[in-house]
Formats: sequence, C-alpha cells, structure tokens
Amino acid sequence: MSIQIIYFFVAFLITAIMGKIIIPILKKCKVGQNEREDGPRSHLRKQGTPTMGGIIMIFTIVVLSIIIASVFFLKSEEIDNAKQIIAVCLASIGFGIVGFVDDFKKLVLKNTEGLNPKLKMLGLLIIATIYTVYLSKYLIIGTDILIPFTQYYINLPIWFYIPFTIFVMLASTNAVNLTDGIDGLVPTVLAIITGTLSVIAYKLGFAGISIFTAIVSGSCIGFLIYNVYKAKVFMGDTGSLLLGGVISSVAIYMKAPLIIIVIAIVPILETVSVILQVISFRCTGKRLFRMAPLHHHFELSRLERK
Repeated sequence: MSIQIIYFFVAFLITAIMGKIIIPILKKCKVGQNEREDGPRSHLRKQGTPTMGGIIMIFTIVVLSIIIASVFFLKSEEIDNAKQIIAVCLASIGFGIVGFVDDFKKLVLKNTEGLNPKLKMLGLLIIATIYTVYLSKYLIIGTDILIPFTQYYINLPIWFYIPFTIFVMLASTNAVNLTDGIDGLVPTVLAIITGTLSVIAYKLGFAGISIFTAIVSGSCIGFLIYNVYKAKVFMGDTGSLLLGGVISSVAIYMKAPLIIIVIAIVPILETVSVILQVISFRCTGKRLFRMAPLHHHFELSRLERK
C-alpha cells in the first residue's frame, strides 16, 4: 500500500495548491452560492461563497490518472491496471460534467433552476448505462457480484445485472448530492469512503483502482482545507456528482456494489431521511424531521439548544 499512500499525499498537495489558484478565479467570476430561503437562517451568511469548487478535485484526479495510466500502458504487465484507472476515471468525470452543466446554468448563466431535473437525470442515466454496458459487454468482467464479508459471489442474469448496476450508480450520485449541505461534510465522508475502497481494492487485487481511489481520497482532504467551517468554497453538483460517480463506478468494477450499503452509510441515511420526510408529509401532513436531508435536522436541533 506504500504507493497508494504516496499518491494520496501527492493528490492532497496538488488539490491544496490548485485551491489557492482556482478559488480567487471563482470569486472574480462571481460564481457564488445561492442559499435556500426555507433553509437554516445561519446558511444565509454563506450567500455568495464561491461554488463549483469540484473542478479543483477534477483537475487533480484527471492529471494524476492520465500520468499514471500512461506509465502503466508502457508496461505490458500493467495494462489491466491502466484500463481500470481510465474506465472509472471517465465514468466519474462524466457524472461530474453533468453536475458542472447544472452549476454553470445556475451560477454563471444565473438560471436559478439550473439544469432541468429530467435532463439532469437523463444525463446521469446515459453515463451509467454506457459504463455498465462497457464493463459487461466489452471488458467482459462478468455479471457476478460479491457478498460483503464473504468470499461468495452471486451470478446475476444480464437482464437484471445492467438495470441493477445502473440503479446503484444513479442512487449513489444522488445520495452524495443530498449529503452536500454542511461545511466539510462531503469531503470528510467521501475521504473515508474512498480510502476504504482503496484498501478493499488492494485486497481484491485491483491495483489500478486502489491507486485511483487513493488519489480521490487525497483530493478530498486537500479540498477540505478550504471547505471546513467556515467554508471558503463549495464543491457544488460538479463535485458531489463526481464523487458519487467515483464510489459507484469503483464498487461495480470490483463486482462489489453491495459494499456501498456498508461503507456509505451516511449518504444512505441522508437519502432515506428525505424519502421518509416526503412519505410522512404526504400521508399525515406532518414532518418526521425538522428539515431534510438529515444533516439539516441535526443542525437545526443544535441551533435550537443554543
């Protein structure tokens, strides 16, 4: 794991340096956060904070992935690792691009609604479908999935495997997107998740993916320098959809999509809280939480105790 640790710190340093360069540019372009009027009142002070900071992480991930994959392609015994890095990197960046388009419309073109939700979901669906079909039809990795904490695999029929993995990707990207709402929450949580995935990938023999997730984990920590309270920059949908794409594309490549249930418990709880809130309000007219997603409930509870 020594090489993964090295790449972790390299990614951390590049992201930290790029933050110093990109954040002033975002400020100059007046790409500022628009806060919800029905959200916690304390969030109003965040109005105007530079957003779309996910491009800082995208830069780090793309540059390092290209360099490492290029080196691997020069060694015949490392070609499989290069393919791993390129596949998961392209899928992750694809999701990040959808988020970037949404952020660009909202923050640069000043279209408050951003990308039409149906078009946004369509974009995510297209990328998830291309990636899943590519893995099953061209890389031929198989349609079996690992049962967490065991050495057993379940072989799924292709007609079930493709819709299932597409669902995992859509659910993961939206779950991370919902989690992004409090300073430092997503980069902290995703640094842990991707760091864990790096160890799992190493143990399962996916060296390329282990390096890639180490890079992502390091970039999350580098971004955290500027996103911890009080945040100097927010990642926006550019970053949250990117990171959601990372954990899902990596887990699927390793044939371990079910591991997400275990290691991504925070994004899952955030998503469940929104679902329960909607069901409760529609059925009873009452809210289970002060506000959803769940982190806002805890935030409002803390403010009320002050």
